[in-house]
Parts: sequence; C-alpha cells; structure tokens
Amino acid sequence: MLRALKNYAFPLILLAGILTGSLFGIIFKSHTAVIKPLGDIFLNLLFTAVVPLVFFSISSAIAGMEDMRRLARIMGWMMFFFILTGAISSILMIFCVQIFPPFAGNTVAFPGGVEKSALSVGDQIVKAVTTSDFTDILSKKNMLALIIFAVLVGVGTARAGEKARPFARFLVAGNEVMANVIGMIMWYAPVGLGAYFAYLVGVFGPGLVGSYGRVVALYYPVSLGYFAIAFSLYVFWAGGLRGLKAFWQNIPPTALTALATGSSVATIPVNLKSAENIGTPEDIREVVIPVGATIHMEGSCLAAIVKIAFLFAVFHMPFFGLGVWLSATGVAILAGTVISGIPAGGMLGELLIITMYGFPIEAMPLITMIGTIVDPPATMLNAVGDNVTAMMVTRQMKSVKAKA
Repeated sequence: MLRALKNYAFPLILLAGILTGSLFGIIFKSHTAVIKPLGDIFLNLLFTAVVPLVFFSISSAIAGMEDMRRLARIMGWMMFFFILTGAISSILMIFCVQIFPPFAGNTVAFPGGVEKSALSVGDQIVKAVTTSDFTDILSKKNMLALIIFAVLVGVGTARAGEKARPFARFLVAGNEVMANVIGMIMWYAPVGLGAYFAYLVGVFGPGLVGSYGRVVALYYPVSLGYFAIAFSLYVFWAGGLRGLKAFWQNIPPTALTALATGSSVATIPVNLKSAENIGTPEDIREVVIPVGATIHMEGSCLAAIVKIAFLFAVFHMPFFGLGVWLSATGVAILAGTVISGIPAGGMLGELLIITMYGFPIEAMPLITMIGTIVDPPATMLNAVGDNVTAMMVTRQMKSVKAKA
C-alpha cells in the first residue's frame, strides 16, 4: 500500500492541485480569471516541448531494433494486432459513450471556438500525413506528419546499421533529454492546472466538476469488463483453453504492478516474466512487450474516446456519424501511440487530440483531469494488453512456420 501511494504521489498531488483550484473557483468565481496566466504558462511550456519529445521517443525506439528477418515478421504481426486491438477498444467506447454520455453540464465558450475544418479528416488526408516543407513538420499543428517522419527516421537509422550507430545514440540521448525536460515542466503542473481549473470553475460554474463523476461511472466498469472479457477472448483465440489457464495464472503480478506503479515501462520486467511463464517465445516477448510499452495502449484508447466525446459535448458538437466515429478511432489509436513510456505521456495524447481536432488549447485541462482519474485501470489495460498481443503474435508465427 505504501509503495502504491509513493508511486502515485505525483498524480495525487496533481489531483489535489486541480481540486484546490476548483474550490478557489467556487469561492471566488469570476475573480479567478486573474490567475489564468499561471495556467497559460504551463500549456505553452508543454506545447513547446511536445514536438521534439514525440520525434525522439518514436525514432529512438525504432532505431534500436536489430536482426531484420524474423524481427520483420514479428513486428508486422505485432503492429497488426496493436492497431486491431486499439480499434476494437476505441469502437467499444464509442458505443458506450452513445449510451452514457460522459458530459452533462453547461457549454464552455472559449475564445476562438473550434476549427471545424480540422474535423474533415477524410478531405485533408494529404495535409494530415505530410507537409510540403521540413520546417512545417516542427509545428504541433502537423503532429501526425511528425509521427510518420519519426518512424521513417527510426527505420532508416536501423537499416543503416553500424554506420548510423552515432546517430542512433544521438536519438537515444535526445529522448532522455526531452524526457527530463518534460519531467521538469511537470513539477509546475499542479500549480498550472490548479490555476486553470480555478479559472474554468470560477467562470463557467461548478457543474463542470460534477461531470467527472460521470466519467468515472463510465470508464471504470467498461475498462474492467474489457480486462475480463476481451482479453479472455483474445487469449483463447491465441492459445485455447491451455493458454487461457496459463494467462490467468500468471498475469496477476503484471496487472498489480501496473496498478501500483502507474507505468507500463516500469511493468516491463514483471511482464516479461509473466510472458515467460505463460510460454511465449523469448524473441517474441523481448520485442513485443518493450515496444508495446511505448506504442500500444488499449486502456488509453478507451480513455481517448471518452476525452474526445467529452470535448465534443463541451463545445456542443454532435459526436455522431460514421465519419466522426472513424476519425475519433484514428485519433485514439494515434494518441495511444505517442503517450507510453514518457513522463506525463497522457498529456501528450491530450495535446494530440487538441491539435488534430483544432480545439483551443485552453480545452486541454478539461481532459487532463480525465486522464488523471482513469490512469490506474488504463495503465493496467495497457501493460496486460502487451502480454496478450505477444500471445497472439506467437500463434501467427507458429502458423507461418507450419505452412513453410
């Protein structure tokens, strides 16, 4: 219990800052607008750091991979299952938010509104995935293009082999530096977000805070149901009754460690041991679980859909229709890709949601609160999902070998 409290000390401090700010907003009402600049400083610092952080984290992870043939097949199936399970979890939550909307409150009228054109993802696919100039890729407005470029740089570095070793070390060093920069910025988060919530509640009313109870009532049952039912179905497909039994006998340490640490990366050693006990081959578990801790986030996909639906409701935009749902699924998968293994990674996913949809940056604290309150079950799903994916990759690798 003490260890769990220690590992969750910062989220608890962050939550305390938000609640304190909300209380100030209730007491002092519109007068709290005077401390809004303290929140603006925090948001600007995050937006400044997000581009180099995303680039270095993704490119360094891919550049560090070696041995190309079997690895290529493992990676191919791994990415297929990462995207598939991320899409399934996102679609599940889209269905759930239609039944039980996560927001019930007043409209929050931020200056500038929402750039409606940013929602037409299908009509702007070229603009979304590429830029016409290298300097444009360094803007938070082109986050998807940045991610694709980072992947290409990582693959190019890995293919270059020994000649690119100094550059690979540079990418790893850059990732470490930016992780520390984010860590330093996050020490200011309780003050910055506290100030922003004081402003939001003071100006827009305490009803905003009450809506987060609906988020808890929605997310926790859905995530626990996904953990018990969806994972069991995936594992049964991968290993039959024997695999299902082995999974549930060996996965509790991983699940509990994820809950206690709040980090998929911190759970990697325990997760690898669980995978070994389950019977997952060494080369598969050694690739899928560490990479999954960086780019595979089923729990975060569930949370991303809640955040998107929440913001749509806040701005009185209909979260309905095939186009809206497909774009939300794509953004949720991308948000899950950029958040893991990074300090305050959830906020990077939130930044991606804000920039991809064109919401005003002032809306970010609204969904940061959601990320804070759903973090424990989301992290558990993220970590355990990596183990489940390793089992599914194992089945496909065995199938390919048998056909050969």
